[in-house]
Amino acid sequence: MDLGLTNKAVLVLASSKGLGKATAMKFAEEGARVMITGRDGETLKATAKEIKEKTGSRIEYEVCDITKKEDIKNLVQKTVDAFGNVDVLINNAGGPPAGTFDDFGDEEWEYAFQLTLQSMIRAVREVLPHMRKNGGGRIVNIASSSFKQPIDGLILSNTFRTAIMGLAKSLSQELAKDQILINTIGPGRIGTDRIKELDQVIAGKKGISVEDVKNELEQTIPLGRYGTPEEFARVIVFLGSEANTYVTGQAFLIDGGMVKAF
Repeated sequence: MDLGLTNKAVLVLASSKGLGKATAMKFAEEGARVMITGRDGETLKATAKEIKEKTGSRIEYEVCDITKKEDIKNLVQKTVDAFGNVDVLINNAGGPPAGTFDDFGDEEWEYAFQLTLQSMIRAVREVLPHMRKNGGGRIVNIASSSFKQPIDGLILSNTFRTAIMGLAKSLSQELAKDQILINTIGPGRIGTDRIKELDQVIAGKKGISVEDVKNELEQTIPLGRYGTPEEFARVIVFLGSEANTYVTGQAFLIDGGMVKAF
């Protein structure tokens, strides 16, 4: 299948490692030009070099704190300056701290909002003029399986990841006339540093090893294992490609069958 991504301009937020990095790599493998972002310049530089060497595609990088309005504005402008447009936007953010309702005050709630939801709002706002001028585009939001089934101990993520899905559904109605398709993906237990951190939290609370936590959780997944970032990225790339011409406003899980909700 021709995904129609050769020379397309793709902006992937929070892409120096984890799911964002895997997504950027897959777009680059399809011949897209990719802007990667993150807060650590040295990590970004190394990631850009790795992706370029593996794929031969053009990779640019820009340091960006996605909780800051001006950083996102600058990031989108740098992408347009480099590539001439933004054809595809991948909204992504590191997860907010783990904890329950009693663990957090206003400061933590505000930070989680800025990180997960406001960053998406600002990024979409900045890319829309360019997508509209170019006759369309694709937006894919990386959220969490918690938009189908809340995850114990992740109340901040449960709240704002679900809000992402609601916003995206509304935007799909408003942006359809502009030929801009927007969808949301909820990863289950994908083998990233974030999942390792969460497993360590569970291990500490239960007084067992991280490996025992992983074994226990794999038993709740019908496919019997954690997913890989590469498996996750394949779905993102399809939804962000020209091969996707009729899927918008949808929310999908990539979880090996873990979540039992419809």
